[in-house]
Amino acid sequence: MEMIASARMRRTEQRALEARPYAARLSILMGLVADDSRSRNGQPDGERQEAGQSLVVHMATDKGLCGGLNAHVNHSLGAFILEQTQPVVVITVGRKARDFALRSRLRLAAEFSDLGDAPGIAELRPLCGLITGMFSRGEVDRVYLSYSRYVSLTVQRPTIEELLPVVASVPVSDESQSFIYEPDIGKVVDALLVRYVEAAIYHAYLERVASEYAARMIAMHNATDSAIELAEAMTMELNKSRQTAITEEICDVSAGTEALSHGGAGG
Repeated sequence: MEMIASARMRRTEQRALEARPYAARLSILMGLVADDSRSRNGQPDGERQEAGQSLVVHMATDKGLCGGLNAHVNHSLGAFILEQTQPVVVITVGRKARDFALRSRLRLAAEFSDLGDAPGIAELRPLCGLITGMFSRGEVDRVYLSYSRYVSLTVQRPTIEELLPVVASVPVSDESQSFIYEPDIGKVVDALLVRYVEAAIYHAYLERVASEYAARMIAMHNATDSAIELAEAMTMELNKSRQTAITEEICDVSAGTEALSHGGAGG
């Protein structure tokens, strides 16, 4: 299992690293265009009402045997929900995330499982459409992503980041005012929003998969070392028991021989 996890981890790590630049640049672009749209329409900063409901897309694994990965990301979600003063609804991705939501009696809106190690956008589109639809209809006022971000082979960091509403991640410059939109800025924002959500969900999922196999490889390596140590300890204990039994048998034979020798001499 350690060898299988190692082979798959290399592939999933490469996918996660390759997805980062596109997701980061698209996030910057979406923030600039959204801020430009709000400024042209005379809207404020685009913040919704504080009393609104929040949605958290919580990602965990479908299978276990990956150390404390799921426990850490579940604990991170639990701490985040406890800090919120407004209602929180959850969409889970992965059976372990669903089980945690049910055990904790969270408000579960939907669950997605068995998406595989490298799902395409077609497989993730129902999830992305549900998120975009709930936000556009005003059912939720904020959307967060909860997942495990791959840092290194030994470090997978639980992460909760805000997905919607879109806020510019870099200072807005005068360059955005020179943008030309076709057919109009509203349709561009709507189309770009779909791509933005899909890219963010896809990137977070790849990070989660890379974290899963890295954690599983380490967990299986530790399990192998523990099994070897246990086998060595049990073998030593068995050898000691056998040596004790053999020594007792030799003592019994020697004692019997000595008794017969003395008995024969007395006769």
